[in-house]
Amino acid sequence: MSDTHFRIVDNALEWKGDGEYLRIDPWGTDSVRVRASKMSAIEEAQWALLPQDEIRGDWKKNSRVTISETGNDAQVTNGILSVRAHHEEYFNGSAGYDEFRCTLSFWDGTGTQLFKEISSGGSLYLRARKYRPLEGGADGVVASFETPQDEHLYGMGEYQQNVMDLKGCTFELAHRNSQASVPFVVSSAGYGFLWHNPAIGEATFAKNRTVWESQSARQIDYWVTAGSTPAEIEKNYADATGHAPQMPEWGTGFWQCKLRYWNQEQLLDVARTFKKKNIPIDLIVIDFFHWPHMGDFRFEKEFWPDPKAMCDELHSMGIKLMVSVWPQVAFASENYAEMRGQNLLVRARSGEDIGMMFEGPSQFYDATNPAAQQYVWEKCKQNYADLGVDAFWLDEAEPEFGTYDFANYDYFAGPNQRVGNIYPQQYNKGFYDGQLAMGREGEIVNLTRCAWAGSQRYGALVWSGDVGSTFDDLKAQVTCAIHMGMAGIPWFTTDMGGFHDGDINSDEFKELLVRWCQFSCFSPVMRNHGDRSALQADGTMKETVATATGELRSPSGGDNEPWSYGDAVEKIFVKYIQLRESLKPYTQQLFTQAHEEGQPLVRGLFYEFPDDSVAADISDEYMYGSDLLVAPVMECGAREREVYLPGDSSVKWTLLSAGNEYSGGQKVRVDAPLSVIPVFACDGRDHGVAL
Repeated sequence: MSDTHFRIVDNALEWKGDGEYLRIDPWGTDSVRVRASKMSAIEEAQWALLPQDEIRGDWKKNSRVTISETGNDAQVTNGILSVRAHHEEYFNGSAGYDEFRCTLSFWDGTGTQLFKEISSGGSLYLRARKYRPLEGGADGVVASFETPQDEHLYGMGEYQQNVMDLKGCTFELAHRNSQASVPFVVSSAGYGFLWHNPAIGEATFAKNRTVWESQSARQIDYWVTAGSTPAEIEKNYADATGHAPQMPEWGTGFWQCKLRYWNQEQLLDVARTFKKKNIPIDLIVIDFFHWPHMGDFRFEKEFWPDPKAMCDELHSMGIKLMVSVWPQVAFASENYAEMRGQNLLVRARSGEDIGMMFEGPSQFYDATNPAAQQYVWEKCKQNYADLGVDAFWLDEAEPEFGTYDFANYDYFAGPNQRVGNIYPQQYNKGFYDGQLAMGREGEIVNLTRCAWAGSQRYGALVWSGDVGSTFDDLKAQVTCAIHMGMAGIPWFTTDMGGFHDGDINSDEFKELLVRWCQFSCFSPVMRNHGDRSALQADGTMKETVATATGELRSPSGGDNEPWSYGDAVEKIFVKYIQLRESLKPYTQQLFTQAHEEGQPLVRGLFYEFPDDSVAADISDEYMYGSDLLVAPVMECGAREREVYLPGDSSVKWTLLSAGNEYSGGQKVRVDAPLSVIPVFACDGRDHGVAL
């Protein structure tokens, strides 16, 4: 037996054999980073993880690496997490030569095994770490593990499904419109796992094994942490990947938007009406196609003649302004030739160099290129921020290719197939760094349609994309909010009422909008938006947008203000907007917890009650912080609903709409008229909520 396969280097464990290099580093409190490569040195890529010296705490004092006297076993211990590495050297008679392996298992502080790599299976000759050689020095990589069959899993970002416990699910590791792949999962067995690789791939959480796969990568790279509660795991993750900034106070109120306000006076008239009606509003949004062409990154002067005066008037009313930015650069844009000439755009590998055809051919700016980040930010600073625009809506952040042929695009950072999932993180970083340089620390909130691990540290408020306007879509937003929080993205919002096909003349849609408004009130950000039907009751278009010379512009969409749906809907809308105002102190507390401790605002029942087995898989209610249980009504026509109250009989729940008190550990049926969402206060902590 050789005793040279393990060695200790800079308080990390290294192993080599059979052409493979393996390194295990302590990496934050109760956490390790594992990297492995075939026939190449371990790389130091920091896709999402912070450098070790930037991670909070004195965790290095609690880490140690040891190698047994025989040299066949080694252990990396960091706080309550230990990784045991076992070296094997044996003759493979079928192959005719010696083979070398190093197998890993992960243990908590009580000596309980959390999970381990799959075994060889005897004559099966299975490999837990597999490498499929590709051209260009990369591999298709696979890591396979044996995990507890009875564990419950949460996280992974935003997938449009009404599923709470992710055990048994499979996920595409790729972004799409309304899908944000954030490859961090939390297990009820007491561990968190980050697949630290921005490649296109797949994750499967089967009963017999968990498998992580990347189509193209330089190395296997993952991070593991241990904790006795979900809160401990989320804190360790935030320490290792970055904490969300502090949400400014104005971010906790009501935000107003529609498909697009198409001119300056229209926008100001809406803002003035909010003030005239005394309806609270913190922010109003100018959405897409306020520019001449995508990639111009400026207002079209005919429709927006004096943006600075507009911003000044909004600010005098106490209203912040957010402006949409798209990463597409149209072939017709005044900036296209320069950006293409300076290699600031994404590049198609074959065929026409087009990223998208919506409103004409365009290509995406390359957010992975620091020079491109700087170019786009300077345009947006000059044409928006310097004029008084407070925040940005970073739309199309996946990015949304016309066809999701992930292998056909190259970035500055590498092929899309290998690095593509990093795009939304870097898109947000460019704007965050620019706003920091302007001295806006503590005021940075950028709405974005996608995220990856680490996006939270760049002020990214993720919304769930262009979802449909149905009750089934509403159900999926509850689980999306919970799983995004568990994936380390605490800032989350949705289009109130859904984005697609909301008919403002439909009673069913009005009911959906009311129920979505109630859910949005108890979300991190309460935001009204959607593409409402522009048809009037007689079936004719309300308006057509065109320039003075007759060139058509993108439609404005139907009205979407609280008063657009009749007096009854407006009354309920205003009730919940005012309730949101009264909730501001509590909501700000929750954002502070997100900033300081990495805690989500929207939490599954399992989060606060991890010992309640019933709570583990409930998908239609949630905790807003630790004190309020929210049970949205998500069936058309329903005027009551069943609610499970977690905990045991010592936990007391008060129904805030009626004042009734119930003990935990039971299901109750409660009234839910159209104007009421069932909300329960835990042990009397109601924060002044009156329904």
